[in-house]
Amino acid sequence: MKYQTRKRALVLLADGTIFYGKSVGIEGTSTGEICFNTGMTGYQEIFTDPSYFGQIMVTANAHIGNYGINDNEVESDGIKISGLICRNFSFTHSRVDSNGNLKDWFEKHNIVAISDVDTRALVAYIRDNGAMNAIISTEIGNIEGLKKQLANVPTMEGLELASKVSTKKAYYIGDENAPIKIAALDIGIKKNILRNLKTRGAYIKVFPYNSKFAELAAFNPDGYFISNGPGDPEPLTDAQEVAKEIINSNVPLFGICLGHQVIALANGISTYKMHNGHRGINHPVKNLLTGKGEITSQNHGFAINKEETENHKDIEITHVHLNDHTVAGIRLKNKSVFSVQYHPEASPGPHDSEYLFDQFIENIKEAKKSRL
Repeated sequence: MKYQTRKRALVLLADGTIFYGKSVGIEGTSTGEICFNTGMTGYQEIFTDPSYFGQIMVTANAHIGNYGINDNEVESDGIKISGLICRNFSFTHSRVDSNGNLKDWFEKHNIVAISDVDTRALVAYIRDNGAMNAIISTEIGNIEGLKKQLANVPTMEGLELASKVSTKKAYYIGDENAPIKIAALDIGIKKNILRNLKTRGAYIKVFPYNSKFAELAAFNPDGYFISNGPGDPEPLTDAQEVAKEIINSNVPLFGICLGHQVIALANGISTYKMHNGHRGINHPVKNLLTGKGEITSQNHGFAINKEETENHKDIEITHVHLNDHTVAGIRLKNKSVFSVQYHPEASPGPHDSEYLFDQFIENIKEAKKSRL
């Protein structure tokens, strides 16, 4: 590649700390909560994950863009991160089945990205000081103006973002003659979740985030699903009410990530913003029901209160995160309801936890038998 000079750029954190780098060639300014992902691969799936909406992504892996992009490896209808910070941005790529390079893809979606940042130092700083709002910009001569702009960015705590990424109208996935029907509440759903349900013989109707229980129930589903998504779960009062009514209906329910938090809130268990959250594809989780360990894909900045969960008479903790012992999974003792804080559909990540989709389908089949 011909050598080209690139414009300087900066990362400004809410506490005033500044890291410098270089623009990848897309000039501008972007704001959001800064977070980091430790995954070595799967950057395209990460960038298109709706759970990352409103966040500036720091990639801990040194090389980003080296295998280009593939149109089939997306988890939504476009890039959902607010911006990218990386060490080495690859303008060229080497992959047989790629559809193009990362820079062109970012330009298409108007995403600001900066490279040549000391991401080891930046990640270490975030780990010590916690996730906070940040701004990335090529306007390095206007730091005071950037500080004023950053001060007006709302914090993630208390922020409802599901409405920004949810479908605007209901749609269907799968074969309408499939033996199992599932109503999915989309509060930021990933495509690979729907693929996993479809390949297990389900016909899915996906509903907008603010749908009422009556709308979901009119589909006459054999099971309900509440998806992953971005932001704070507490403002999602409509989804919490839907979860309560699903639970009372005695129809099987499965929740992932934000859906897991919504189910907890529907049962009176509070949530809290974590210091950093979990974002990566190598997080160790223990299944307390089987005693087995799982390496999991995770992406969340909130968690449910462990003490309240342990003291809840109707809820059992089924999975724990082995790094910090946060709650990674629950189930209701007297209902066919369970949820996990991580991503069993992966994409990217290992497939250790795909059995949870099988468990959901089995729960649905058992419930159907009991109604005969």
